[in-house]
Amino acid sequence: MSDQHVQTQRLSWRRLRALTLKETRQLLRDQSNLMVGLFLPVVLILVFGYGLSFDIKNAPVAIVSQDTSPTAQDVVSGFYLSPYFSVTPLRSMEEAQRSMRAGEIEAIVYLQSDFSRRLAAGNATIQVLVNGVDANRARVLEGFAQGAIGLWSTKRAAAGDGGAMPAPAVRLETRLWFNEANTSTHFLVPGLIVLIMTLNGALLTSLVMAREWERGTLESLFVTPINTGELIASKLIPYFGVGLAGLAMCLLAGKFLFYVPIRGSLLLIVAISMLYLLVSLSLGLLISSATKNQFLASQVALITSFLPALMLSGFIFDLRSVPAVVRAVGAVLPPTYYVEALQTLFLAGNVPGLLIKDTVVLLTAAVVLFVLIRINTRKQLV
Repeated sequence: MSDQHVQTQRLSWRRLRALTLKETRQLLRDQSNLMVGLFLPVVLILVFGYGLSFDIKNAPVAIVSQDTSPTAQDVVSGFYLSPYFSVTPLRSMEEAQRSMRAGEIEAIVYLQSDFSRRLAAGNATIQVLVNGVDANRARVLEGFAQGAIGLWSTKRAAAGDGGAMPAPAVRLETRLWFNEANTSTHFLVPGLIVLIMTLNGALLTSLVMAREWERGTLESLFVTPINTGELIASKLIPYFGVGLAGLAMCLLAGKFLFYVPIRGSLLLIVAISMLYLLVSLSLGLLISSATKNQFLASQVALITSFLPALMLSGFIFDLRSVPAVVRAVGAVLPPTYYVEALQTLFLAGNVPGLLIKDTVVLLTAAVVLFVLIRINTRKQLV
């Protein structure tokens, strides 16, 4: 073995230093690597740290008491004092049920007009209706309702003779709305459809324009008569078809494999899903046309589409339990309204006010993204 070969096999600090400096300069020149290495960890720790919360606080609850006696008011005082509930007194069950269907409240506490008389007789009941879309959250809310009534019982017993007098028995009758089987699958499947539509949209189209730029094939389109709208449409249409095929498979699986009820209009489910798919595709295409790099485009798409759809849309947990800043971010994200629309259509049925709001937001997002794509693509083509 020659001396030169032996020298090349030995560790050379000089060569190592030179190679390290070369790679460092390359890293500093490539801003996409710096973004992934420095920006991504910061974003993830902030999103996970502030956005993930399984605690239940200020759950909106309506109290409908047809008994206006001080005793009845005292019994439900535990709901007003609990940090887990945000109480709204309502006059009628019809009004409370409309609010429940619209997603404005999560539970209804109902006291009949003869509650005080039944309480004195020892057979009083309080009816609690809980939104059971999220089975785990519903069970927790049931426990908190029991605790609120238990707080009144403890106060009543302490007010007796040395705390020895037992409080009159109050029995809670709990019913679950929208998910009588109390299974989490009914809650998860609509959210999973949102994630799948997001992946089929943003993550796939985020590579389209970037791939054209990297291969140099986009320049050949510059000399053709094609206009910006035709270019954008040609990129969207194939993936729109793929997304619709994925939606069809998801709906069939949800219905026949997981037995998720579809209480709303199937036509509305398809129409709103098509609108959200257009939003997701447009977002991916905007990212792709702006980055010109497939690796960077995929990372940006993951941060701006999939992760928000997973954590900030209300899919995993209710946004009312997170800080106001995170809740405000979730309120401007299209997946939040798609999750709300799908869960409503699957489990609650057609709620016009809620669905109109969600549709308007998704339509606005689609228009804004399409305009941004045209502006950005026009700048690139000039």
